Amino acid sequence: MERIANYIAGELVEPAGSSYLESIEPATGKAHALAPDSDAGDVDSAVAAAAEAFPAWAATPAEERSKLLLRIAELIEQNLEALAQAESRDTGKPITLARRVDIPRAAANFRFFATAILHEKSELHATDHAALNYTLRRPRGVAGLISPWNLPLYLFTWKIAPALATGNTAVGKPSEVTPLTAFHLSKLCIEAGLPPGVLNIVHGRGGDAGAALVAHPKVTAISFTGGTKTGAAIAKAAAPKFKKLSLELGGKNPNIIFADADMDLAIAEAARAAFTNQGQICLCGSRILVERSAYERVVEGVAKAAKSLVIGDPMEDSTQHGALVSREHLEKVETAVELAREEGGTVIAGGERAPAPNERCAGGYFYRPTVVTGLGADCRTEREEIFGPVVTISSFENEDEAIARANDTVYGLASMVWTNDLRRAHRVAERIESGIVWINCWMLRDLRTPFGGVKKSGVGREGGEEALRFFTEPKNVCVKM
Repeated sequence: MERIANYIAGELVEPAGSSYLESIEPATGKAHALAPDSDAGDVDSAVAAAAEAFPAWAATPAEERSKLLLRIAELIEQNLEALAQAESRDTGKPITLARRVDIPRAAANFRFFATAILHEKSELHATDHAALNYTLRRPRGVAGLISPWNLPLYLFTWKIAPALATGNTAVGKPSEVTPLTAFHLSKLCIEAGLPPGVLNIVHGRGGDAGAALVAHPKVTAISFTGGTKTGAAIAKAAAPKFKKLSLELGGKNPNIIFADADMDLAIAEAARAAFTNQGQICLCGSRILVERSAYERVVEGVAKAAKSLVIGDPMEDSTQHGALVSREHLEKVETAVELAREEGGTVIAGGERAPAPNERCAGGYFYRPTVVTGLGADCRTEREEIFGPVVTISSFENEDEAIARANDTVYGLASMVWTNDLRRAHRVAERIESGIVWINCWMLRDLRTPFGGVKKSGVGREGGEEALRFFTEPKNVCVKM
C-alpha cells in the first residue's frame, strides 16, 4: 500500500503526529494508500517554509519563474499515464476521462500562467501636467489553496499555477478523499527544481489541516473550491482577518433547450453534461428545461443515452461511467433519488445501484445514470445540489417561464442554452443569473476568461487576468512632474 507524504520546504516528510488516513479506492471499496492526517503543527511548518521562501521567489525574474512552471508542465505530460492511473484509482472516474481531460488540463494550467506572466502590463495616468500615476502589482505573500475531490489535479493546479506565477508562495491542501495526484505533483516539483518552500502540500482533513490553513495569520489569500456550507465557514473565519478570498462553490445548473435547437446535438450534450464524471462536476447540467413541443423527444433521448452508458471498472478503457467517490456519497445520491420519488417524480432511467462490473470491483460504489421527470419547480430535488449522476427534466411554455425556472435557485454557477435563434440566445444569456452561459455547447473553456459564480455559487473569479489580479496587490505610484 502506497504511503503518501507531505511536501514541506522542498522535501517529502511524514506528518508530525505520525497519524495517517486510509485512502479508499471507490471502484473496490478497499484502501489503496495511506495519506497524512496532518494537523495545525504541520500547517505551521508549511507556512513557515512558504514565508521564508517568499522574498527570494517574489524577486525571481518572471522569465525564470516561467521556465520552472513550464518544466512542471512538461513533467506532467511525460507522466500522463501514471497520473491518469492515480486519478482514476483515487476518484473512481474512467481512466480514459483522466487521460483525455484532467491530466492534460493540469499541464495546460501551468503552461497558460507560465506564459501569461511574460506579457504583464501596467496602467499609467497622466494627471494633467502635475504628475504621472502608474500601477504596480505585487504578490500578496503566502497563499492558502484548498481543492476538492472531483477534479483533484485539474483544480489543484488551477490554483497553484497563477499563485506561483505571480511570485507568491503557497501551501496547498488537497482533499483528503483524493490525495494521490497531489503527492505525485510534489515529486514532480522536486524533479523540476522548484526552490524549497515555494510550494508546500499538506494532506489532511478539512476540519483540521484546512481550518488551520484558513486561520493562519501569515496566510494572506485563500482560494477554495468545494461545498457551499464549507465555503460559508471559510468566509466567516477569514473575514475578521481581512484575507483575500476566492470561493468557487456549489451549483444547480439549468440546461435550457428550445424547440428550434439542433435537437440531436442538444440531447447528446445534455446527457454528457449530466453524467460526465458520474455527475460529480460543479458545472454539470443537472436540470434540463425543455420547450414543451420538444419535451417528449428530449426525455426519450436523454433516457436512452443514460441507459446506454457502459458502467465498468474505471481502470478499463471501455468504461464510460465509473464509481462514485465514496460510500457516503453513494448513500447521499440514493437518498436524493428516494426523495425525488417521494416528491412525485418518475424515475425513467437508473434510480438504483449498479452491480459490480467484475470481481475486483465487488465492493465498489456504482450507481446507474438516473433520469427523473414530473417534478415541480418548488421540489427540493429541483433546488438542492445532488452532485451525482441524477438529472431532472421538465417543460416550459415560453422564454419568460424558462428564465424564471432557470433562476429559481440559490445557486448561479453555470448554464446552457440551446437554440438556433441568435437574438434569443443573447437575450436569454443576459437574463440568466449565472457566472457562465454556454450557448449550443458545454464545457468549452478558454483559460483567458473569468470563471466563477453568483449567489451561493461563490465570490471572486478565477481564470486568466482575474486569477493574476487575485494573487497580486495593486499599488499606485504617483510621481510629481
